[in-house]
Amino acid sequence: MAVTQNYLQSHEVLTAINAEDGIALAVAECPDLILMDIQLPGMDGLEATRQLKTQAQTADIKIIALTAFAMDGDKQRIVDAGCDGYISKPIRYRIFLADIVRFLE
Repeated sequence: MAVTQNYLQSHEVLTAINAEDGIALAVAECPDLILMDIQLPGMDGLEATRQLKTQAQTADIKIIALTAFAMDGDKQRIVDAGCDGYISKPIRYRIFLADIVRFLE
């Protein structure tokens, strides 16, 4: 996530190392946007997204999945979990920033 932080230097970036910490941080801070890694230790990012989308105080936060998954059906699985967008790795800088701007508007 360090590379992602460099892309977003003009924004406050909060980080969590696992889904449980990320959920707690989202509840406490109510960020404008969550960049959700799908492959997290313990609970995966899809389950974390489902939990955030079912809580009243975090349900409206936009969540963009960041994942190396690129198989048929992965995008649909990510959207079905509640993610508002999908960015596959490796991240392409200009596309990534355009997506972030679009979701923050």
